[in-house]
Amino acid sequence: MKKIINPWKGIDGYMCFACAPENPAGLHMEFYEDGDDIVSLWKPTKYVQGWLNTLHGGIQSVLVDELGAWIVVRKLQTVGVTSRLEIKYIKSISTNEPQITVRGRITEKKRNAIFIETEIYNSNHELCTQAKMVYFVTSPERAAKDFFLSGCAVEEKGELDIPLPPSKGEEGSK
Repeated sequence: MKKIINPWKGIDGYMCFACAPENPAGLHMEFYEDGDDIVSLWKPTKYVQGWLNTLHGGIQSVLVDELGAWIVVRKLQTVGVTSRLEIKYIKSISTNEPQITVRGRITEKKRNAIFIETEIYNSNHELCTQAKMVYFVTSPERAAKDFFLSGCAVEEKGELDIPLPPSKGEEGSK
């Protein structure tokens, strides 16, 4: 699994709530490429709870939506906007979790509509949340001109090797 280089890091005014490393109120998500999947490893805090010690459902939707955006950025080398997001909360997530895993992939492409599935797993690799979304994407040329994206690469240094929940395609092979 290789870390994705944030192509907007260092751009003046970049303050995305989900992924900007300098946003003091943000989630500071980072992303990794794992085959066809994009993965984010994230540590909840007490500041993102709904019920006591429980990760807020709205934050969970931010996590899966942002992952969808990074799937588009890395896999298609462009940007898009969320058109539809359907989320299913299966099991509550404690804000005391040492780490949760958000992972997803493209399932279908129809012209500029990209269909994506994502999941959130707790630190015991139990499925907690599932989401399906549709992104509308723009051309790479427009992404460069209007959204400052001139490509999205991964770090060439060593791969991150930590135990992860299986990708959706691997679950059925067990």
